[in-house]
Amino acid sequence: MNTHRPSNLPWREPALLAKAFCLVLILSLLTACATPHARRTDVLFWNQSQREANFRAMETQYASNVVRHGVAHPLSAGMPLTPHFADGTTLDSYMAEHRVAGVMVLQHGKVRLERYGLGATPSTRWTSFSVAKSFTSTLVGAALRDGSIHSLDDKVMRYIPKLAAGAYRDVTVRQLLTMTSGVRWNEDYVDPTSDVAQMYEGARQPGVPLLVSYMSKLPREFAPGERWVYKTGETDLIGILVERATGTSLAAYLSEKVWKPYGMAADAIWLKDGVDGTEAGGSGVSATLGDYARLGQFLLDGGVADGKPVLADGWLADATHKHADIGVPGRGYGYQWWTYDNGDFAGIGIFGQLLYVDPARELVIVQLAAWPVATNDAQATARAAFVRAVIAGAED
Repeated sequence: MNTHRPSNLPWREPALLAKAFCLVLILSLLTACATPHARRTDVLFWNQSQREANFRAMETQYASNVVRHGVAHPLSAGMPLTPHFADGTTLDSYMAEHRVAGVMVLQHGKVRLERYGLGATPSTRWTSFSVAKSFTSTLVGAALRDGSIHSLDDKVMRYIPKLAAGAYRDVTVRQLLTMTSGVRWNEDYVDPTSDVAQMYEGARQPGVPLLVSYMSKLPREFAPGERWVYKTGETDLIGILVERATGTSLAAYLSEKVWKPYGMAADAIWLKDGVDGTEAGGSGVSATLGDYARLGQFLLDGGVADGKPVLADGWLADATHKHADIGVPGRGYGYQWWTYDNGDFAGIGIFGQLLYVDPARELVIVQLAAWPVATNDAQATARAAFVRAVIAGAED
């Protein structure tokens, strides 16, 4: 079982999990491709120019569903913010060095910083990688309010009956959200026999997503709720659960509940399995910089869209506080959100993606990037310094 490396930087994504997720993306989303020449290893081995070209056009590479937008809600301008880097770094030099395609900062609902790089523009859709996990969690909150999901204490098998015969029989929706199922899992990204390498392999069964077939055969290691272990396969199960509960795709449900009523400015996309059409709950959203920021503002606004609450009562407070100890001081894991003891929370993705929410300061910080590596200490440290610089600038 893999664990996080300790970090004294509260905004860092654990490097091992990020690298592992890179393999997961390859094995899951790229299994069935929209283009005949694409290979499942492409994302990992794209060179820098390919990353910068394809991260803005994932729908041209792989099968996807469209998240339709409605009437756009304009973002008004606030007082310009200048990030204050402790070492004198400038925003321009930071973005150039770390191959950043865009940064946006909202405070009190107004745009205080918006900058683009790598030829990106306000209409560019950029891939989320694992930030999508937090999107999927938000849809669980919507399904709870609708009554499509009755309770987080429901057994997962209520929504995915194929799991009734295996180790997931007694696992609840809440335990999936917090990755505390107790089901044995190996997320070793260098081991070709690991679960993360095998979860999208094998023969397909009619009407059963390949992932569900694999997960139904896993053995138990701990009692449900006893221990947190990062399992990307469980996030994909959450996506399937939402689809089964609501009777619609993740893309369509996101459009209905958030994208249209909150006034996102552009269509988004969600990558899917090109054979059975199942979207991966843990990855694959592409949206504009402004719409990622709007999602953060939607959360700061209490999950209200068009004057109506979208999420179950108490959902946001519950989802964004620590439910599981991840072994890193000051940090934890909520419902598919990385949590911080100061009340902040974040969705984090490989290659530099970040959606960071600071409720106390009413700040939303978004970064989209094409780092030259999935993650490493230098890149993660620089991103943490950027967040600190924004907070320092916001307090001027």
